[in-house]
Amino acid sequence: MMLHLLLVGGWLLGCSRTSVAAFFFSPHPLPTTAATTTNAITAGASFIDSRHEAESAICRTTTALSSTLSKTACTRKYGRWTTRIASFSSSSCLFSAPATTDDTASSTTAASQKAPQAEIDRRRNLAIISHPDSGKTTMTEKLLLYGGAVQQAGAVRQKAEQRSTRSDFMEMEKERGISISSTVMNFDYNNYGIRLMDTPGHQDFSEDTYRALAAADNALMLLDGAKGLEPQTRKLFEVCRLRRLPLFTFVNKLDRPALTPYEIMDQIQDEFGLETHPVLWPIGDGESFKGVLDRMENTVHLYQRATQRGGKAEVVQVPLSDTDRLRELINDDVLLEKLLEDAEILDELIAPLDMERVLTGDQSPLFFGSAMTNFGVQLFLDKFCEMGAKPAGRIVRNKSENNNQQEGEESLIGPDHAEFTGFIFKTQANLDPKHRDRLAYVRVISGMYEKGMKVSHSRSKLAKKYNLAQAQALFGADRSSIEVAYPGDVIGINNPGNFAIGDTLFTGNTRVAFPGIPSFSPEKFAYIRSPNPSDYKSFRKGIDQLLDEGAVQALRQRNDDGGGPLMLAAVGQLQFEVVQARLLNEYNVESIMEPLSYSLARWVDAGWDAVDKADADGKLFGIMIVQDRWKRPVLLFRNDWKASSLAEEVAYLQLKPWSQPPDFDS
Repeated sequence: MMLHLLLVGGWLLGCSRTSVAAFFFSPHPLPTTAATTTNAITAGASFIDSRHEAESAICRTTTALSSTLSKTACTRKYGRWTTRIASFSSSSCLFSAPATTDDTASSTTAASQKAPQAEIDRRRNLAIISHPDSGKTTMTEKLLLYGGAVQQAGAVRQKAEQRSTRSDFMEMEKERGISISSTVMNFDYNNYGIRLMDTPGHQDFSEDTYRALAAADNALMLLDGAKGLEPQTRKLFEVCRLRRLPLFTFVNKLDRPALTPYEIMDQIQDEFGLETHPVLWPIGDGESFKGVLDRMENTVHLYQRATQRGGKAEVVQVPLSDTDRLRELINDDVLLEKLLEDAEILDELIAPLDMERVLTGDQSPLFFGSAMTNFGVQLFLDKFCEMGAKPAGRIVRNKSENNNQQEGEESLIGPDHAEFTGFIFKTQANLDPKHRDRLAYVRVISGMYEKGMKVSHSRSKLAKKYNLAQAQALFGADRSSIEVAYPGDVIGINNPGNFAIGDTLFTGNTRVAFPGIPSFSPEKFAYIRSPNPSDYKSFRKGIDQLLDEGAVQALRQRNDDGGGPLMLAAVGQLQFEVVQARLLNEYNVESIMEPLSYSLARWVDAGWDAVDKADADGKLFGIMIVQDRWKRPVLLFRNDWKASSLAEEVAYLQLKPWSQPPDFDS
């Protein structure tokens, strides 16, 4: 009788008898036939809104079986049917009462999303910045090695027996040996949760680095020991100073001839006005580089190169006071005397380490070593865990749905805030090329992420909810599902196409919006098109997903809704090359770029009426008028002089050199 009810009821709902029977009697029903049954039920349910009797029969039957089965539930939604996965208890029913839609769901969350303080305290995140070829990606790999995240460190330019790096996984990154996109690596080390961000060093990709720094609580400035401060390092330092990030300095490549430590310290002091405090002090350089002195422990660490490529270096620890043992192991009287003399000078002349000043970015702990030979890497990791800043809060603009707060009112949301908040600092397409996925990188600011939670979106209506059904811990291109995340974590969530860089996700009844992340002013412009009309669909899909990443910006002629020529705008030429390479490698689409002679863009804050007025007055001669993806006016100039002159002469245009998504998207 029970089987008969199931088969008849399933038929009434549009299910085949075979699928209903298989669903209940297959040895492994859920992963194989449940999806088929769900689709059949959903398809048939739209025709049986009035068949409550069949509905009740199946409900009673499944209640009897539900204590041992996990099945697929259907819920009524405004007279229609939607499906959702549910685990049945002994009192569950296949059909539930009508449910509210995501757009009108109650904004009431759990009693508290507040994160445990212990989880907050143990998290550390770190963005690594440097000029190109300073060893940033190699340093990242060695931190993963000593953090226990990998068994063998990869190499930027690997030999036959070496694997490629975890952080540089794109084909173009492997071919050119440069970082194109920032990547996130999550791993645990000595009960600390480390969130490591490897950033591009090339100036053409500095925008991606800036976004990663917006999500970081600490920064590591990597210097080439032979070159000291370099142009890109100077630019990125200013970003760190603007955010008052705790800044750790690691002087790399001491296995090659290098500047003296005192010269490095003087450069940093003279150019940045930043006081450094040596934590690790080198013993020699180049071929005579023997190891480092840990000044906090007064212990000398003497290294031998790793016997296995990509493996850990062998180290011997000797107290600084044991000069006889040091003399035997260093086997160089000049180096030993220099070490003892330097240690005495530093103790007498260098200001002590002040952690309050470190955490405000006014003093930088200074380390020396070699990522290539692993000298000093684990010591840095240990010291960073002890000294690095815990997850910090962020300033937000709050506005309730009832507008009972002044727009733009600012407050600080700390990691111990009771509600979940986080912001998107990066989006990435095709981490898994087989599935054409789109991922949004979210830095959790407060509260806890829990699997399946519903959140609001800063540019959507407050009543509209997004279901975060799954979040992933990131490790370069690899991902793993997680059930919970805490402040300081960087998680990946599926991007349905609504999320943009700088957006805020939150729970609670009050709209939360962290300050947006502006796009840099582009300096290169070109039309892009597909030479093969048959590839147009794939071309459009690829372009749309790459634009969502913020790799480049899209511009069109005014009032063009998508049928006219597409113009790309980028900070540097390499960004265009990356777009073309990814279109070919990931979407199998060729493309043609046609460069334009303009060199900078300015957004018109005053809107189209102001543009029309200036154009009618003859003020925009020789200037190209276009619109961005949100149909806002943009002016393209051939030189900076023209842009500056127009900004002064026609001030009502309110020109600005950067853009970000609109505050509210209905």
